[in-house]
Amino acid sequence: MSALSGSVPSRSEAELQERQRQGRLRVATAEAFRALVAQKGLEQAYAATDVVVASGAEFTNQASLLLQLGPTDPPMRIRHFRLGPAEGQGGHGNTDLLLPLGQGGALALEALLRGDAVPFSASGSGGEQQPRLELETQLTLEQIGAGRLLLHRGVVENGVVAVSSRDGLTPTPWGPVLGPLVSALYSCAGAGSIGLTMPALAALGPGSPLLVAGGLGWVSGAGSGHNPAVKRRPDGQALSPGACAAVEVNLHDLNPRWLRATRLGGEETGLLVALAAPVPLLDVAVARQAATGNSELEAPVLDYGIPRRVRPSFGRVPYSTLHSGELRVGDNRLSCAPAHSPRLAAEIAEVLVGDLQSGRFPLRSPLAPLPKRTALQPLD
Repeated sequence: MSALSGSVPSRSEAELQERQRQGRLRVATAEAFRALVAQKGLEQAYAATDVVVASGAEFTNQASLLLQLGPTDPPMRIRHFRLGPAEGQGGHGNTDLLLPLGQGGALALEALLRGDAVPFSASGSGGEQQPRLELETQLTLEQIGAGRLLLHRGVVENGVVAVSSRDGLTPTPWGPVLGPLVSALYSCAGAGSIGLTMPALAALGPGSPLLVAGGLGWVSGAGSGHNPAVKRRPDGQALSPGACAAVEVNLHDLNPRWLRATRLGGEETGLLVALAAPVPLLDVAVARQAATGNSELEAPVLDYGIPRRVRPSFGRVPYSTLHSGELRVGDNRLSCAPAHSPRLAAEIAEVLVGDLQSGRFPLRSPLAPLPKRTALQPLD
């Protein structure tokens, strides 16, 4: 091992995995690690901690549910279907179905996880081998052979503060804000969030395990809006939403304690999902990034009252200001609220701490890093 700061050595993944096998892995939540740094200094806190757990419980409507049902009799190739209040499409196999969660699908998922029987209707394309054209029944979670929750924007490096310069209520992806410049919603918790504990999502990539709503999930690749080339602080922290990871988890592993369906206005629905991820402290530089506090981390304030590809910006604001519940934009004083759940994020972080210490949760590097190519290619 090479010394990076005086007598403080770097570590390898293999060393941390061996400590986990021996039951000696030292794990702390991001909040507890920052407190330890404040009390004892960075080097001592790093020397006493192997892994930091970062977490979040944020809203998203960029998610889908993939369902794999059994065959009907006579056979049917489903083209379109309705599950509770939501509509989806088939065609990916006889009874393989894709349900977007933004138009009522989140409510259907929540009902399934509660144990409800949800009305299900489907129409087929017909044909010699799949002659059935219609199906009316009810589905429960146990009647679904397999399924996966797909979070197309599962982990984002930073968030935004949504405001509106327009009169009245303006819809945003996290709920309505009141204008002109009366209220604000901020989408990321700041310090302790996954994206602001590991800049550029450096410890995540295809195959990386995460704790997703109580189930063992994994990163499948770059997420919607992945943009690793955003402006950054000198220490690497993103100054706006940057890198993004898509996440998957098995439907039957989800725990409704860590998942909430939400109404965002009109027919729009969203999903609040609690996630947690380990951040191995392989050297002091990684530990320093994980210890960055809310007074140093910033989010951009964007005007959702003007529907443009690039939203007008009112600058950036520290997360410590957002946590105070009040925000100034010019001469305007806005009330601001979190579009996420700090309580659920803190609770799932504690669960992952215990799972890592006991060895129930794997500690491993991704199979490959997230791509450098941005997914934000404009359409004209």
